[in-house]
Parts: sequence; C-alpha cells; structure tokens
Amino acid sequence: MQDIIVGCIQIAVRPADVDHNLARVKRGLAELSARNCQIAVLPEMWSCSFPYPVLREMAKKTPPVLDDLQDTARREAIAISGSLPEEADGKVYNTCYFIDTTGEIAGTYRKVHLFSLYNEHKNFGRGDSACVIPTSFGKIGLMICYDLRFPELARTMALEGADIICVSSMWPLTRLEHWTALLRARAIENQLFMVGCNGCGEEGKITWGGGSSIVSPLGTIVAQAGPEEKTIVGVLDQNEKDEFRRMIPCFEDRVPAAYRA
Repeated sequence: MQDIIVGCIQIAVRPADVDHNLARVKRGLAELSARNCQIAVLPEMWSCSFPYPVLREMAKKTPPVLDDLQDTARREAIAISGSLPEEADGKVYNTCYFIDTTGEIAGTYRKVHLFSLYNEHKNFGRGDSACVIPTSFGKIGLMICYDLRFPELARTMALEGADIICVSSMWPLTRLEHWTALLRARAIENQLFMVGCNGCGEEGKITWGGGSSIVSPLGTIVAQAGPEEKTIVGVLDQNEKDEFRRMIPCFEDRVPAAYRA
C-alpha cells in the first residue's frame, strides 16, 4: 500500500471572525500543498470558535465557506477535514466535514459527545452515530475533541474498517497531557493512525493547547506541533500498520461475548 502524506493546520481561531479564519486556513492549505500533503486536518469550529450568542449567525456562513474549501481542494488536489457549525432541523450542530480531492463532500459527522463543562449540550444539537467514510485514501473515521475520551467510538470506527481517524479539536492547555495520551491510546488499541489537529492561542480565560499530533498505530508520534500557530506534516506508513496488525492480531483475538454489560 502507498504511504499517505497528512498534515495539520494549527491556528489561533478568532471568535466570530470567519473571514480572518478562512484566510488563515487557506494560507495553511497552500503551505501543505507545497509540501505534497494529501490530507489536511483543521481544528474544531475553526471558522468561528464558540461564540454562543451568535452561533446561528455563524452557521449561516458555513455554506459559502464550504464552497470555498471545495474549490481549494479541487484546485490543489488535497483532501480537507475540519468541523464547522451546521444549521439543520432547527438546531446548530458541531459538524465535521471531509472534502475529498475531487472537491466533493465525501461525508459528515455530527459531534456525539457534547462537553457539558463548556455548555455545549445547551447550545448544540447532538449527533447520534459514528462515521466512517470511503475516500480516495481508503476508509477514514471522523472525531471531534471530547469524543477522544470515549474509546467506544474509536473502536466502533475501527471495527467498521477505518485505518485513519481524523480528530478536529479545541483542547485546552490545562489538559494537554490528556490530549497526547488519548491520541496515542486510541492509535495503539485500534492499530490505526490518529491525526489530531488542535487550536492554539488565548480566548478569554481559556488558553488552547496546540500540540497537534500525527500518531502511528504503534503509538509513535510522527509529527507534533508546539503551542503556537504551525503546520505539520507526517507520512503514514501503511505497511507498518499492516505488519503490526499481523504481528499482534488484536482484532482476531477479541472476545465480544465477554464485553457485554
């Protein structure tokens, strides 16, 4: 299997400033394209962060943002994954979109686990299912931030055939060690690649942690950002994944009957 070059665009998202954030992301996409990156992962709610009083207004700006990203993906032949506010069914969802290299939206995922500490459950609609989508790079799972703390979701995607899970996040600096540990844990226990893109910078009383990371199925950190704005790139060695799964056949050795409550 061919290697895949993936990247993260770690930015300091300006609350409610869609034009600025889009311009910053497009600069990052140009940087990654110049480095032959094939998949770019963006932070959670990267167009606007979490301005709850104007969240619905921000969601109304998502369709033209997606149109712009689709044009960029098609022109640069780069796939793009990241979460944005989506207005649907009278609610606003925190939705991750995967745009393939053709410019088509290959799949979407609505955040299932809403972070009650930040009142997400009071401001967003809740997703109700895991998401594994067929792409030009194989099957890819999508997760958003707090989802990382729930191993059941990653395992569900692994059992559905995901070889890569892309995570869009706004994870705070105060718990950054958890971010890195959980990315590595999800990679090791499911024997797949984790590509986690986090936001950075200060927003009110919160400092977002950065530390965007690309992790191999062995738990090796292939590439990692610091606390500042940065694009990172890493190579996913598909043969390494396949050899590790043959050496330690975790999926064949599962005993599902013993896991029932």
